Amino acid sequence: MAEGEGPETTTEHERILQEIESTDAACVGPTLRSVYDDQPNAHKRFMEKLEARIRNHDREIEKMCNFHHQGFVDAITELLKVRSDAGKLKVQVTDTNRRLQDAGKDVINQSEEVIRCRVHQRNIAITVEKLQLCLPVLEMYSKVREQMKSKRYYSALKTMELLENTYLPQVYQYRFCQIMTENIPRLREEIKEISMSDLKDFLESIRKHSDKIGEMAMKQSQQQRIFNRVVKKQTHNGNEKLYAASGAFLGHFDTATPEQLQDDEEEYEEEVLTAQDLVDFSPVYRCLHIYTILGDRETFENYYRRQRRKQAGLVLQPQSNMNETVEGYRKYFNQIVGFFVVEDHILHATQGLVTRAFTDELWNMALSKIIAVLRTHSSYCTDPDLVLELKNVIVVYADTLQGYGFSVSRLFDLLLEIRDQYNETLLKKWAVVFRAIFESDNYSPIPAANEEEYRMIISRFPFHDTELEKQPFPKRFPVSMSVPEIYKEFKEFIYASLKFSESLHRSSTEIDDMLRKSTNLLLTRTLSGCLQNLIKKQHIGLTELVQIIINTTHLEQACKYLEDFITNITNVSPETVHTTRLYGLSTFKDARHAAEGEIYTKLNHKIDEFIQLADYEWTMTEPNGRASGYLMDLINFLRSTFQVFTHLPGKVAQTACMSACKHLSTSMMQMLLDTDVKQISMGAIQQFNLDVIQCELFASSEPVPGFQGDTLQLAFIDLRQLLDLFMVWDWSTYLADYGQATSKYLRVNPSTALILLEKMKDTNKKKHYIFSVQKK
Repeated sequence: MAEGEGPETTTEHERILQEIESTDAACVGPTLRSVYDDQPNAHKRFMEKLEARIRNHDREIEKMCNFHHQGFVDAITELLKVRSDAGKLKVQVTDTNRRLQDAGKDVINQSEEVIRCRVHQRNIAITVEKLQLCLPVLEMYSKVREQMKSKRYYSALKTMELLENTYLPQVYQYRFCQIMTENIPRLREEIKEISMSDLKDFLESIRKHSDKIGEMAMKQSQQQRIFNRVVKKQTHNGNEKLYAASGAFLGHFDTATPEQLQDDEEEYEEEVLTAQDLVDFSPVYRCLHIYTILGDRETFENYYRRQRRKQAGLVLQPQSNMNETVEGYRKYFNQIVGFFVVEDHILHATQGLVTRAFTDELWNMALSKIIAVLRTHSSYCTDPDLVLELKNVIVVYADTLQGYGFSVSRLFDLLLEIRDQYNETLLKKWAVVFRAIFESDNYSPIPAANEEEYRMIISRFPFHDTELEKQPFPKRFPVSMSVPEIYKEFKEFIYASLKFSESLHRSSTEIDDMLRKSTNLLLTRTLSGCLQNLIKKQHIGLTELVQIIINTTHLEQACKYLEDFITNITNVSPETVHTTRLYGLSTFKDARHAAEGEIYTKLNHKIDEFIQLADYEWTMTEPNGRASGYLMDLINFLRSTFQVFTHLPGKVAQTACMSACKHLSTSMMQMLLDTDVKQISMGAIQQFNLDVIQCELFASSEPVPGFQGDTLQLAFIDLRQLLDLFMVWDWSTYLADYGQATSKYLRVNPSTALILLEKMKDTNKKKHYIFSVQKK
């Protein structure tokens, strides 16, 4: 140990050497740094210590080598011996290996062949196994294709469902299966498109065939209705013959035998086709099943209902000229009936595709549209025959749809409205008929030369007169030919009105009320209007007016027979509380009043014509000594005219006579007071007095019987008193008694007297005299 080296330093160096020996080379740096960080020259002492440690180790190594050197030598010697043996062994092993390789080549070749065969066999077995799994898949897929090709789409969907859920999962790892899996949705969409296309074709087909379907359905309903009514007619062959006479469909069946009915029934069975015969419903069934399987039934139902709503809108659109012929209406109804017959079939043949609520909604919508269309188009109908045919078509249409469970009460309510329109058209038609009858009438009593002619008139008009029956031939009825013609037309009108009431499902009381109301309209409006127009025509003279009054009197009496006629048709007792009465009394009474007024007017007009012929010489000095010619002609005319009035009611003739006399008196008074006449001589007054005397003589001759005393002469009292005043020149009496009830000149008006006085000659002198008397 070096001099001055302490025990702590030695110990520290030992520790450092141990760390160096036991520590990795990467961690030696810090240890060595601690040697240099110690006391000065410490590293020298450490190096000395390190070299001493190295020498120590060298000695130990040398000792170890010396100890094992002999064994090493022996091992080397032994190894050299083994090497020669190993060479020999190597030669032997190489030779043996060569011989073994030569011997194993065939075995190896055969083994490889066996291995290859085994691999092939295994692959074949695997292939067969997989093919056994794949073949059903391919067969099913091929089956799907064949089913689609043969349009068996429902079966194809079922096959696809089986393929997708059962077979494809077993072989899902193969690429063709993936292709199939991808194709199946496309096939389903293709089937949906094809089925939807078929559905569209079906919808188009039923739209085209709706007319024919509806025609067949309405024909079936009509045939059934006719058959039922014929059976009813045969079992109740009483007063119902009147209904048959007025029915539109019973003309052929009135005398139908059971054999004919059987032939008609067989013909009906041969001709009538159903909706299934005309339209193939399989597309809608198929499409419904397909969409149901695909889980998209709701979409299909919505599409179908939406399309049918659109078709309903198209079906309900009428043609613009539909109101011109009944065929237009029939075609319109055929389409609607066909539409709802198809819907009814779909309703009962499918479950839920359409519901009763859906069909009722469509029907209510259609019904509102139909009623609006019929109201509009029927309002253009002016031909009652067309309106009647329309009613018959509507009845068949309503009965047909009622048989399919649709409510048609609103249609029958509409028929009541159309009935009013039908009555209006009848009234217009009969107005023309009445005008033609009036135009063709000669307004002369009907002659009956023999019994046959007499009975013929009696059969046409209910006329009963015992005095006329006792008279010898030739006889004359008091009425003209228009009376039996009008009575006959009344019965024809009742028959025509009854035709519309048939098949409206109304009671006999309601039908009776309808007939009476329509007949009253014919009386109060049509006939009354025609009579009023006839009476006011210029060419109708006094003779014609007198005959019109006589005619209306007998027509009024015949109204009770019309009531009996209606009662026989409807079998409703006239004593029923709510039975409507005919208004013949008021109708013909108004016509007579109008005719009477026209008689008065025409008489006055004729009097005016004669008055216009008057040609007085107002300044004449002496009268002619006889009445004026125009006045004598007028009086002769009045005498002959009043002789015609013998068949009139007494009051009418008396009123006409009084009216004529008053008008004549007034007209003659106006001639005296005419402003164009400036002067009147006393001679003219005396001539005028002669004319008034003739008028008074005419009035006193009682041209019309029934006047009491001198009632008719009072019509000329104003003229008489005025003329007497001037001819006697009794002004003092006139002025003295003026205003007294007992005055001789009570009817002389002072203003009238003054006007006439001014026209007299020597006017100023007479005026002075009159005024002086007034002052006194």
